[in-house]
Amino acid sequence: MDRVSQKKIINRFRRIEGQLRGLQKLVEGEAPCLDILTQVSAVTAAVKKAGAEVIHIYIEQCLAETSGKSEAERTLKMEEFQKALSRYIDMA
Repeated sequence: MDRVSQKKIINRFRRIEGQLRGLQKLVEGEAPCLDILTQVSAVTAAVKKAGAEVIHIYIEQCLAETSGKSEAERTLKMEEFQKALSRYIDMA
């Protein structure tokens, strides 16, 4: 992953981290359940968007690195990506 993409993903995770801390404070402060669920939904959406961005980067950068590699290496990379993508989709 290049530095620009890495920074972009890290910034997303830092925002998510802040959202989680806010969620903890809501629970500790005994906020209404609807407020807590709204924040849980926001965090879930943010994590999904971060995952989608990682997938996009992987497709652009990591799979591009397989050009010039053997068929077996390309197949292995594609299988690894498919497994990771399946786990991500199952999470959603």
